[in-house]
Amino acid sequence: MTRDEAAAIVDLPRQQAIDAILAIAEKAEKFDQLRGDLSPTCPSGMTPPYLKEPGKKRRKKPGQKKGHSGVGRKRPEKVDHYKEHILDFCPQCQKRLRKPIKSHQRYTMDIPPVEPDVTEHTVYGYWCSNCKKTVYPKVSDALPNATLGLRVLIMTAWLHYWVGMSVRNIVKLLVTFWTFDVSPGGLTQAWKNLAATLKPIYNDIGEKIQNTAVLNADETGWRISGITHWLWCFATDKLCYFVIDKSRGSPVIKRVLGKLFEGVLICDFWGAYNKINTLAKQRCFYHLLTELGKVDKSNKSATWQTFRKKLGRMLMDAVRLSSRKTDLTPAIFNRRKVRLYNRLDQLINSSRKDKDVNRLIKRLIRHRNELFTFLEYNGVSPYNNHAEQQIRKPVVTRKISQQNRSDRGAEAHAIFMSLFRSAELQGLNPVHKVLADAKTVIRKTQTENSTFKLAA
Repeated sequence: MTRDEAAAIVDLPRQQAIDAILAIAEKAEKFDQLRGDLSPTCPSGMTPPYLKEPGKKRRKKPGQKKGHSGVGRKRPEKVDHYKEHILDFCPQCQKRLRKPIKSHQRYTMDIPPVEPDVTEHTVYGYWCSNCKKTVYPKVSDALPNATLGLRVLIMTAWLHYWVGMSVRNIVKLLVTFWTFDVSPGGLTQAWKNLAATLKPIYNDIGEKIQNTAVLNADETGWRISGITHWLWCFATDKLCYFVIDKSRGSPVIKRVLGKLFEGVLICDFWGAYNKINTLAKQRCFYHLLTELGKVDKSNKSATWQTFRKKLGRMLMDAVRLSSRKTDLTPAIFNRRKVRLYNRLDQLINSSRKDKDVNRLIKRLIRHRNELFTFLEYNGVSPYNNHAEQQIRKPVVTRKISQQNRSDRGAEAHAIFMSLFRSAELQGLNPVHKVLADAKTVIRKTQTENSTFKLAA
């Protein structure tokens, strides 16, 4: 009720106003009965905690089982400092103590105070009689004409683009712990320049994934200056390649993988993957199983229940058959695989009276040859879990970073995410790996420029 409506009731004659107030009170009582005994602080769409049924008991207690030895930090291999702790008087009664009767060692690990390491580079020029000009040695500790070193740029880029720390918090961290003064704008601009330098390494990852045998692909929403874009992820067991593009269609995949991908592409049922030519495709089982769970909440018909039970059992039987591939003889394995295809064909030809059954049957018909690819090729999973794991970190951090404000910033974001994640997949320290790559690219670029000038 609005204020004007309440004022209108007050202006009515006394009896009419009483009747109107009683009618409103009666509606309020009926509404309270429908809602039940809800807490006044509980949202209307939520059941109060004290009305919920008790959850299931834990199957096992958390922690290690009885009899297992404890796990702690390993003893450090290197000791930098040694300290002895002695007592002259008892801390309880202040009585003077004699010689110690026993001792034990305790190890502590800490980070010493760190201050910025400033290096003055004296660059000498030499006259080259052949080139007829002055030549200078190159500095690979920083980008050309930059004062910030590569180490601090790559470490802060890792904190921002992969860990998800905001730019202002990184600036606070630098000032608080390392007395390193830098502005957010200067740091962001330095990251973009560094990303442009590292782009050849990023392009090399893109070329390598085109020649892999098995590739996982996935995409999620992204924003550039508030406009919807898409973050694409193409991952192998050792490499991860991110692309941020305005399109969610097949042109992005074709640009990344080429006109023909000569491997197995593991993906979901998004239509953009239908237009890509590959050796084979594996559609994600998890998306099918999730779809079955969603429909279960709204469809209770017998036709749907029969169909979903057959489809779920068939998918799980295929997964179990794949896990037993090495235990079965080739003849038995192929016979059971053919039986699965026959079950799939029977399911496709089943009744279509139910709208949900009809919709999923159309999907099964469209992807009939893309469901059991993992039974045909080794190293292929029926799930697209690997790509979703790689894209999970950007999904978590995008709320903090607010995505990007420019196309150049989005390109830098994709480059750093690809380099850091690829290093992690290879079991390498991402900061050390990217630092080594950056120095290599800078030296190579400087050498190529010098060679070009010499040839000219």
